[in-house]
Parts: sequence; C-alpha cells; structure tokens
Amino acid sequence: MVILFGFTLNGFEVLAWENMSILEVAGFYGIEIPTLCFMEGLSPYGGCRLCLVEVGPVGKSRLVTSCTYPAREGIEVRTHSQKVLQQRRMLLELYVAACPSSKWLQDLASKHHVTEVRFKPKGEECILCGRCVRMCREQMMGEAIGYVDRGTQRRITTPFDKKSEDCRLCGGCMYVCPVCQLRCQGPKEESTLCSSCLNLYPPCAEKFEEVMCYMDPCAACELEKG
Repeated sequence: MVILFGFTLNGFEVLAWENMSILEVAGFYGIEIPTLCFMEGLSPYGGCRLCLVEVGPVGKSRLVTSCTYPAREGIEVRTHSQKVLQQRRMLLELYVAACPSSKWLQDLASKHHVTEVRFKPKGEECILCGRCVRMCREQMMGEAIGYVDRGTQRRITTPFDKKSEDCRLCGGCMYVCPVCQLRCQGPKEESTLCSSCLNLYPPCAEKFEEVMCYMDPCAACELEKG
C-alpha cells in the first residue's frame, strides 16, 4: 500500500511517499539541492554535507543532510535559507582548498557564488566522498577498494595497499570521481579559485532569509536592480 503524507517545503505544502528522502522530494518538485557524495544508483552516504537543509521551525531548526534524512509528516524544510547557503559556501571553500585542481569543485563553487577561499590550499587528490568505494561495491560487485585508518589519516586504497585481485580495471571509480577531471586552466593554475563561470548570487536570500524562486542561473533580480 502506498502511503502519502504532507509537509512544508520552502513554505509550500507538498506530498511525499513513504521512504522518500528530503533530497528526493525536493528533486521531484524541481528544487535543486547541490550534492557531492550522493549519486543516483548508489546508497546515500551523507559524508560531504553539501546537501544540508534546514529542518524545523525558525529559531528551533537544525541542519541535516537531505540525502539521508527521511521526509516526515508535518516537518518544516527550507532548502535555500540564508543559514543553509552560508554553510554550503563554507563547505565549498574547504573542498576547493583541499583539491583546487578539480573542475567539478570549481564549477560548484562558481555556481554557488564562492568568491574567495580563506583556507590554505592543500592540493590533495581525494576528498573522501566515497563515490568510488560504493560504485565498486554496489554496481561493479568488486569491493576492490575501501577506507583505511581514521580521522586525518583516513584514505581510500586497496587491501594492504597491494594490487587487488577483485579489480577488473573497469574504470568505474574514475568515472564517478569528482576530482579526477582537471579544471580548465590545467595542472598549473595560478590561483586557488577559478570563478570563470561565476553565477549570480540570489539577492532575495539577504532580504527574505531564503531564496524566493529557483531560477538557474539567478539573474532576473540582479538585472532589475541595474
């Protein structure tokens, strides 16, 4: 039996089916929430935190990962509040500082109006999003790679750092990796942040505490100001 229930999404009453996540419901209604570790066809992980949304009444809300948080009867959800947008930009600053050579991260940063990176660039080659691990295990049935160690020492590698007999050289791990594709300037970029495709920041967030529409890119309000 299909069970339908209602909740508030960005001020509108919406319906959802049982076992749907907030991310899935938002996508169904055409509201885009940025993701990094999430990928359709793979189990939700919630590790990158980029899909954060605000759940609860104003003043008593909390931030949760929309890919792992189930939609529930009567909850209040805001996907583009000022609080959410600030957290997303901070996370993107950290990711770009970790892997400034990634085209994927640079494009996300530009799309969400990250105009500066206040952290020292590290030039790492992995952000531990786990896409490759889940792709290998869940889609390719290989389990050739996985996590080792904890905390700042955590990394992804083959068992005992040796060539895995389970690896079929399918390339699935590289296909889903968000840092394998180099940014437009190539490996010798001069700046941490690219901003070549910088999007217009939604000005309504500063006035109304949340985005009032979902144009992509957001340009109408800026043009009206001019």
